[in-house]
Formats: sequence, structure tokens, C-alpha cells
Amino acid sequence: MTMRVLTAVLRTVRDSRRLATGLVILALMVLLALFSPLIVNAIGNGQDPIALAAYQKWLVPGPDHLLGTDQFGRDVLAMVVSAMSVSLQIGAIAGVISTVVGVIVAFVAGYKGGWVDGVLSTFTGILLVIPTFPLLIALSAYAKNVSLFQVGVMISIFSWPFAAKTIRSQVLSLRSRPYVDLARVSKARDLEIIGTELLPNLLPFIGVGFASSALGAIFGLVGLEVIGLGPGGVIDLGQIIFNAINTGALTLGAWPMFVVPIVLLTLLFAALNMVNIGLEEVYNPRLRGVAGE
Repeated sequence: MTMRVLTAVLRTVRDSRRLATGLVILALMVLLALFSPLIVNAIGNGQDPIALAAYQKWLVPGPDHLLGTDQFGRDVLAMVVSAMSVSLQIGAIAGVISTVVGVIVAFVAGYKGGWVDGVLSTFTGILLVIPTFPLLIALSAYAKNVSLFQVGVMISIFSWPFAAKTIRSQVLSLRSRPYVDLARVSKARDLEIIGTELLPNLLPFIGVGFASSALGAIFGLVGLEVIGLGPGGVIDLGQIIFNAINTGALTLGAWPMFVVPIVLLTLLFAALNMVNIGLEEVYNPRLRGVAGE
């Protein structure tokens, strides 16, 4: 089964330039996040470049500080590298939780059908139409000293319905296929049918659900940080943008504090969307014709 999944993944990447490009950009950003402690140490050259008053305040970009320093004397490049890691962590936490919940709900609803499908589909539909960002603002405002993981959990509560709706529709289509009927006739258990017959064929749609949930979580955290309601004790891209806006960094020549996080978020948005579009084009031939591939 592992080789079958790996072969399917490689074939999918080979069949879509958009998917390959998105994965390359995403892989580079993940590598940047993974090696962020080493990069930050190299920038500090023996000291913590993110510590308060580590350097002179509002230094403009130069050889010693490629992106300058902020209002507290912290190196902006070191902050951006660390913030990228934090933003990807929140995306991974919320993406994994929401995808797992969405997959479970989708398989239970789509495979069982009947009243179970009706109840779960109704509940999922209700959550889909609820405006989530105001609720996140309310939760963040009343929750004191929330951690990064807790924020990820809060965001995932509202992001799993999209994955559940996407995957459920595919389960409904696949459960009536001849090979599934053959597995039932062979006395295979429900979990065995789901794991061996349905799940491998739904990996691309699970990937779409994960990418969408992760992207929504990252931008949800940025939104909370920009209005000053993010988790304390961590620096993410949204907090850097918040500080740049509040301190008028652009007028002081510290344009990297605002521009660089925006560029990174744009690249991340583009990469995850190319992954989504690439997967949909590979597994939906009608879209491939529209896209001109």
C-alpha cells in the first residue's frame, strides 16, 4: 500500500507543472523554517539578534543588518526567519487537526449514508455559513495567555468543514464503484474497505483540504495579530506587520518590516493555491482543458 501511495503521489506531481512549482516553493519555505534556529544564530554571531536592545534602534538595511532593525533594536531578518517558522507551525497544527476531523466526518457520513449522513452534513453546512473570523476575535479576546497550539486548535474548529464537504462528495461517488462492492462481497470490514479501497483514491482531495485549512489558519493568525489579539510570547509574520503599522516603520526607512512579511505571505498563498489548483487539474480533466495544460 505504501508503494502504491508513493507511486500515485509521484505521478500526480509529474502530471502538473503548477503542482510541482507550488510544492517546490512550499518545500523551500519549510526548509527555511526548519533551519531557522541555525540561521538566527548565524545572524546573531554569538548573541540573540531577537533580544530587546540587541542593537541600535531603527538601523536602515545594510551589510551588518540586511533588513535593518526595529523599534526595539532587534534584527528584522532574524525576526522574519523566526516568524516564518511560527506561521508554518500554526498552519501545520490547524491543517492536521482540521483535516483529521474532516476526514473522519466525511468517511462516516459518506460511507454510512442515511440519517448519519443527514445529521453530519447538516452540522457541517451550519459551520460553513457561520462567519468564523468574528468568533475567532471573540475567543482570542476572552482567552488569556493563549499558546500557539491553542490558537491552532481554535482555528481548526472552524476550518474542518471545508475538508469534510470536499471529501464526503468523493466518498459518495466511490462507495458505489464495482471494486468496493467486490470488497463487501468478500466480507471485508468497513475499516478495511476504507483503508485499502477508498483512502488511496482520496489522497489528492485530502491534500486539497489540508492545504486550504493550513492557508486559512496562517492568514487567520495574521488577521488576529494585525488587530493585536494573537498569542503572546511568539513572533509571527502578522505581529511584524502589526508593529510596522503601529510604529510607522515605512516613514522611518524600515520598509522591510512591512514589505518582507507581505512578500512571504504572498509566496505562501501562491504556493498553496498552486498545489490546490494542480491537484484539481490532475484529477478533474475538465479543469485541465480550461487551464490550457
